[in-house]
Amino acid sequence: MTAVESRPAGGGTAHARRAVGELDPSPAHRPLGARVKGFVALTKPRIIELLLITTIPVMFLAEQGVPDLWLVLATCIGGYLSAGGANALNMYLDRDIDALMHRTERRPLVTGVVSPREGLVFGLSLAVVSTVWFGLLVNWLSAALSLGALLFYVVVYTMLLKRRTAQNIVWGGIAGCMPVLIGWSSVTNEVSWAAVVLFLVIFFWTPPHYWPLSMKVKDDYARVGVPMLPVVAGNRAVARQIVVYSWVMVAVSLALWPLGYVGWFYPLVAAVAGGWWLWEAHALQARAKAGITGAKLKEMRLFHWSITYVSLLFVAVAVDPFLR
Repeated sequence: MTAVESRPAGGGTAHARRAVGELDPSPAHRPLGARVKGFVALTKPRIIELLLITTIPVMFLAEQGVPDLWLVLATCIGGYLSAGGANALNMYLDRDIDALMHRTERRPLVTGVVSPREGLVFGLSLAVVSTVWFGLLVNWLSAALSLGALLFYVVVYTMLLKRRTAQNIVWGGIAGCMPVLIGWSSVTNEVSWAAVVLFLVIFFWTPPHYWPLSMKVKDDYARVGVPMLPVVAGNRAVARQIVVYSWVMVAVSLALWPLGYVGWFYPLVAAVAGGWWLWEAHALQARAKAGITGAKLKEMRLFHWSITYVSLLFVAVAVDPFLR
């Protein structure tokens, strides 16, 4: 992993200490309430909410109805622990660049609310506990998929890809696709083509979901030497890639219908929501081609819609079995 040594002007000694998580290292200087909030923040709860949105509906589809509610709860808890462990380890490994980026400078390992050693132990502990939890209370296939997702995110994405290639979010996004497989396997103890299709939907959704945000904060990534696509390519090139991935994503989302896993409701929602997505993607491309920059580029419109889109799509996945 490449160390980033540059600092923004005016950072001073305190900023340098924050960059390695050494601010207020003594537990006596870290109030209990703040420390608890810090450990929770290490798990990135808002991101995990999105992961659960893709897990629970798949369980309904796999069951073709209401799955065992205890199984749903056990799967959600295991998923939270696993993703939380991955996120904590990601913050431990990225604490140097997090200290230099405006959007991450208040993370607990940067401010010193949680020490690097505590963050490492916390992340590793969650990884172990989540794997055992899945194995004993769900099934060992789900446990293996969960552990694989964690290792892929931490090792492949964070350690190998993130600081080395503009394709980081494309391949690193595989970890974010795994909850779909975990949700299906938790019910059936196997992986079917339906789960693979939904896995691919999230795979092709991730880049056009994240690249608009990267366009917004590309100066942050450029400052720390992380080659996100908007850092190494112009807005036109990024918007073109967004449009390409968007078309593939919508096409893949509709493949679930001819395979026979859903009735009429899911493809209707997928077509309408996908059509709106494509409208927004092409609108962003048109603004980029016109040379529009700054706030008028409105790249965050697609980012915010992408979250709504995936929520609508997977709600349709859950509802469809009841309308067949």
